[in-house]
Amino acid sequence: MLDSAATPGGCWAHFSAVLVPGYRELQPGAAVEFTAEAGHQDGYAFRAVEVWPTGELPVRGDDQVAAAASPAYRSTFTVTFDGDGDGDGDGNADADADADARQTDTGGAST
Repeated sequence: MLDSAATPGGCWAHFSAVLVPGYRELQPGAAVEFTAEAGHQDGYAFRAVEVWPTGELPVRGDDQVAAAASPAYRSTFTVTFDGDGDGDGDGNADADADADARQTDTGGAST
């Protein structure tokens, strides 16, 4: 909640309106600058459109926010396959496919 003479009764602010690099966070009691619009939100007559700490420049744009280092978000993706997909579990799909082709070419005789 933001308190200002321009927003009597307080101003509601969602974290997505906070314009800082990295993790979108403001310190309780800290001075901020903001723009607001009239609109009833969670019992407040105003809601913040943009909020940033006093004395700092607002950081706008996804590329600027994403470029800032932050422990708030980190994602990894790992794909692990069981075996090689042919059911024998040796982890060697190419050699198995070649052996299968040779067996087919020679009428099923092993080489």
